[in-house]
Amino acid sequence: MNRRIVVFSGGSAANSLVDVFGKVAEDRACSLSYIIPISDNGGSSSELIRVFGGPGIGDVRSRLVRLIPEDPIGANTEKSALKTFFNHRLDASPQEAKHEWLAIVEGHSPLWSEITSAKRELIRSFLNTINLEIVKRARPTSVFNFQSASVGNLFLTGARIFTGSFEAAIYLLGSITGVRDNVEVIPAINSNFSYHISAGLRDGTIIVGQNNISHPIAPTFVPTQPVSPATWNKRQSIDLLEHDRIEDANLPGSLPTLRKQNIDFQKSHAEELSSPIERIWYINPYGQEIRPAPNTKVLEALNDASCVIYSIGSLYTSILPCLVLRDVGNAIADPRIKFKVLILNGCLDRETPGYTARDFIEAIIRGCCGNAKEDEHEHKIPEEEWKKYITHVVYLEGPGTPAVDRTELKKLGIEAVRVYGRRAEPEGAGVGVILKNPLIDAVKSVDDMGQGNVGNGNGNGNGNGNGNGNGNGNGNGNGNGNGNGNGNGNGNGNANGNGNVIREDIVGAMGKDESAGMRYDGVGLEQALNAIFGGKADKARRYTYLG
Repeated sequence: MNRRIVVFSGGSAANSLVDVFGKVAEDRACSLSYIIPISDNGGSSSELIRVFGGPGIGDVRSRLVRLIPEDPIGANTEKSALKTFFNHRLDASPQEAKHEWLAIVEGHSPLWSEITSAKRELIRSFLNTINLEIVKRARPTSVFNFQSASVGNLFLTGARIFTGSFEAAIYLLGSITGVRDNVEVIPAINSNFSYHISAGLRDGTIIVGQNNISHPIAPTFVPTQPVSPATWNKRQSIDLLEHDRIEDANLPGSLPTLRKQNIDFQKSHAEELSSPIERIWYINPYGQEIRPAPNTKVLEALNDASCVIYSIGSLYTSILPCLVLRDVGNAIADPRIKFKVLILNGCLDRETPGYTARDFIEAIIRGCCGNAKEDEHEHKIPEEEWKKYITHVVYLEGPGTPAVDRTELKKLGIEAVRVYGRRAEPEGAGVGVILKNPLIDAVKSVDDMGQGNVGNGNGNGNGNGNGNGNGNGNGNGNGNGNGNGNGNGNGNGNANGNGNVIREDIVGAMGKDESAGMRYDGVGLEQALNAIFGGKADKARRYTYLG
């Protein structure tokens, strides 16, 4: 009997896979829980934290809004209007943003046009709650900045302040928008307080705050000359004095870097770290390491889980903050959870330069095991225990993707499943090549290991049938093929002896910019996960990739 699928993820990256996870849960007849970190301190979340305190809610809001059911035939325009409303960001100009905000709380913004009056007034009541708090907390040294503020974040904050409960605010937004009852969005920590993280680099550098780790506004490593302890202490004292003059939700003496507005930042910021990240930990407002307990619902979900998925996203700032919480690693290691699947990112980023599949796995193992041992900073987990935390790795192969050594993973007891994807484009470069139905091509290409049907040529292996493909054919073994008269398996592709056709005509069309990486195709990933959870990973390999 299938129980629950638990997905560890951040916000925006994993949103692209929400439909896949939902379909897999539906196919497996089980419920679905998303565990989301609350350590985000960038964008409009940073201003809400500065003025009101509380958790970083941007990723939670992003997932809730993504889960609003779609109406493919357009019969229910309110669903679409609610999604647009809670996804809306105010103007980038602080003055224009404030005018836009007032139009929303007063009820005459165009955003309300397709929302029924009952829901409009219910939503407005919580927006007016947060608006009243903004006015009450205004000081000469501290005024709320509406620039690029997320309406959904403002609503959740208003609901949290009104009810005194973050989880009540999440329930309210999910209920208003019709998020399905069998899907949960669970904050990793259930708190009305802020939680921040720090990263320790291999060279001893410490970076404070999620935004500074992942997408810093200013260069993280500014000094090029040594700074004396006296000069450093003086600078720190000046920063503290300047920030302590500002009356906001931060405690006196809090680290200045945690009190800054991080509204303007670019997720594509590519400044390299001075050294690889070694570990992530939580800190209090003064920078001291703490070990928070997870939301009890996290442990309850894991206790009821049959499958765990580590989703795509920022490894150290989206996935690890959920795993390093007390007792989470022990819960994941429970042998009753049969499948523990890591979906590798389709590209490398600032947090994971040069990473291989093994590096991703090792980081997750350290995160899970760090809080399962008293000497977590020094304890090395034996490799034979890694499969207690990860049983399968799903990955893409192409330019810019993490390298995967299948033989090495097999020795670790971890099965690697390669799936079909499409070329990702750099931000702002337009839409990449979309492979309309990659599953069909994949099924055809691999089903034809004995009697292929992929195009317009003939292929024969060790005495096996006909195959046609644009110059591609193979049999069960060392096959030769010819397509369009080009001989020996070289039409628009290649013939190889393992019975799998590599469609170079498609792969080549994807482009050569290795920095962009690859993107998962939903059909192939869904097929792979269903096969894994059904105990048929070999079938996943058969039906979901070319090559």
